[in-house]
Amino acid sequence: MAAVGRLKHIILETTLTTSTPLAANSPVAVVTGGARGIGLAIGQWFLDRGHRIALVDIDRQTLDRTAAAFDRPDAVLAVHADVSDPEQVSAGIAQVVATFGRIDKLVNNAGIAVFKPVMQTSYAEFRAVLNTNLDGAFLCTQACVPEMLKAGGGAIVNIASISGLRASTLRVAYGTSKAALMHLTKQLAVELGDVGIRVNAICPGPVETEMAKLVHSVAIRSDYQDAIPLGRYGTPAEMAQTVGFLCSSDASFINGQFLAVDGGFDAAGVGLPTLRRNAAAANAQ
Repeated sequence: MAAVGRLKHIILETTLTTSTPLAANSPVAVVTGGARGIGLAIGQWFLDRGHRIALVDIDRQTLDRTAAAFDRPDAVLAVHADVSDPEQVSAGIAQVVATFGRIDKLVNNAGIAVFKPVMQTSYAEFRAVLNTNLDGAFLCTQACVPEMLKAGGGAIVNIASISGLRASTLRVAYGTSKAALMHLTKQLAVELGDVGIRVNAICPGPVETEMAKLVHSVAIRSDYQDAIPLGRYGTPAEMAQTVGFLCSSDASFINGQFLAVDGGFDAAGVGLPTLRRNAAAANAQ
């Protein structure tokens, strides 16, 4: 219950845009996992730039609170669906089309994680993570592409992870799912680019979300800060800005790429803490 309370608190603290109603032909962005965290920030980014948004999430309570906080029935649609379920995806995207009439952007952000050692991760847990993180992106893409084609093209961004670029402890399911999602991004980019739909991915490092606060211990946070050249976690807004760029006309010739948004974490090897200690000692002299 404490975790639910903190999630409610973070949603109510989020600054949500209120503005004049959008036109009926305004572009539409579908964001999965859109009820909180990175997904919510991405939805806000699109809304701030004249898009209508459909927030898809399995957590009905949080989704309903988020939609109520926006209070924009003309521009914000809450879609309750499990992205790993083909029938729910089909029904959810049909709801978007029935409400808004088109789809221009898709952000596959919905994801789950199981943090356990390899030998303690059950097959059911392994499959559950892949079902959401990988299969969900595949199913949502298949459901949205026909509508994008009707609108004349579009853009898709998959939210992968730094864990898909480099291995780490306790992430056999999560890291594998994100690495597979990155290859799915390339496969989709090759075929869909030919019909005017660009597909890219971002690979966030640790991000300062409410969920990270719940699952990252003090020791883990210290480990990350030791390994990130910028010395901090990213923010949901920074992830949203990168996604927005990849969906925009400014990125019109970017296709099939994945971009680490991680403060330099993927670039760093060993020695960063020592470098910092030496620099501090030199400055103290």
